[in-house]
Amino acid sequence: MAVSVSAIAGVRLNLGNGYPIPSPTRSRTVVTMAVSVADNKLTLTKSEEAFAAAKELMPGGVNSPVRAFKSVGGQPIVIDSAKGCRMRDIDGNEYIDYVGSWGPAIIGHADQQVLAALNDTMKKGTSFGAPCLLENTLAQLVIDAVPSVEMVRFVNSGTEACMGALRLVRAYTGREKIIKFEGCYHGHADPFLVKAGSGVATLGLPDSPGVPKAATYETLTVPYNDTVAVQKLFEANKGEIAAVFLEPVVGNAGFIVPKPDFHSFLRQITKDNGALLVFDEVMTGFRLSYGGAQEYFGITPDVTTLGKIIGGGLPVGAYGGRRDIMEKVAPAGPVYQAGTLSGNPLAMTAGIETLKRIKEPGTYDYLDKITGELVHGIVEAGKKAGHAICGGHISAMFGFFFTEGPVYNFEDAKKSDTAKFARFFWGMLAEGVYFAPSQFEAGFTSLAHTSDDIKKTIAAAEKVFREI
Repeated sequence: MAVSVSAIAGVRLNLGNGYPIPSPTRSRTVVTMAVSVADNKLTLTKSEEAFAAAKELMPGGVNSPVRAFKSVGGQPIVIDSAKGCRMRDIDGNEYIDYVGSWGPAIIGHADQQVLAALNDTMKKGTSFGAPCLLENTLAQLVIDAVPSVEMVRFVNSGTEACMGALRLVRAYTGREKIIKFEGCYHGHADPFLVKAGSGVATLGLPDSPGVPKAATYETLTVPYNDTVAVQKLFEANKGEIAAVFLEPVVGNAGFIVPKPDFHSFLRQITKDNGALLVFDEVMTGFRLSYGGAQEYFGITPDVTTLGKIIGGGLPVGAYGGRRDIMEKVAPAGPVYQAGTLSGNPLAMTAGIETLKRIKEPGTYDYLDKITGELVHGIVEAGKKAGHAICGGHISAMFGFFFTEGPVYNFEDAKKSDTAKFARFFWGMLAEGVYFAPSQFEAGFTSLAHTSDDIKKTIAAAEKVFREI
């Protein structure tokens, strides 16, 4: 059968055999073209109309850049609903979802227990701008779970968490310079937008206009997994480095794991030089294990940033660490940070219910099993079809690159065939599978994914690999 994909103004960018990529313009004229590429019919007319309207209302038609599909061509599908591991767009197409709202949906979308708890909480109010008992409950759960966290401060996003952590480590050490790794993304605060990954990599922007040089002057960057480069930076900036920030497993330049000695090296060199080690676990926290990447790898940082899962799908973030460091935060100490919606009862409730669920026995064994089957199946299918591909996973986080590999850092990741990834992405979408619309983003599984979902995904991948 034919796949019918409507394209605004009918403009097409075909990146090779098989799956074409819609490339809309500002024109409101909608035409339909058909190509024989799959056994099912994917119609995106309503998404295209909605996105055309959105571009007149919001910059680029979206509220976060990666949603614009710039990396894969065409335009985004507009989601109407999500349940479990599936999403449905406004045209009625259903997809097995491996984005999971970029990580928080670890127990699945719209979980019934979470919704019921939120309903009860909403009856009492949605925001107080004052303390509520739920903050204590979630704080205790986080402190009990994450090895480095003795005290925690809740905020509203991962970006806020990293901003707060940055100010804190500078104040605690009395130093201003930080080290970050190329391709790692720590939110869109000015000091971190230097060789950042995520949407910055997707859009091909080296940094961002509007960020003054003074804001990034004290940010030093090195390749991920490069211990020699880190050593040289400490030697050249002796007594000046406040902290090393890193994603303990990179998720914003694609899925990149640390070399065996990398974390232990960073832990030792920061201790030796009076600097702090900061794990940005916004993505890995509660996903690699209940105690996050630091529990999984057995390395305890000084400060940790969190997000995603601890809000159960609602906006939340947090930073925490040793008590002597965290007591520098106002009002206990002089380091100011505030937020009206921080610790709001809805986000706290969703987080509490989510952490209760993933703490149940067998959670991470199951997530590791299905994710391993998924990645192994996709990589093997790609190789069998003659494609250069590599990939891996840890627990419920995974990724694959269209390159022979291995991939140890962002420069390695950039060797990927992004045009082929775009064809793969659109082919899988036509088969009812939704991956992140960028080669430079990790993927996520959930407790809602079944073995049957994994088998269907691998079968779809085998078909698409033959087509592209």
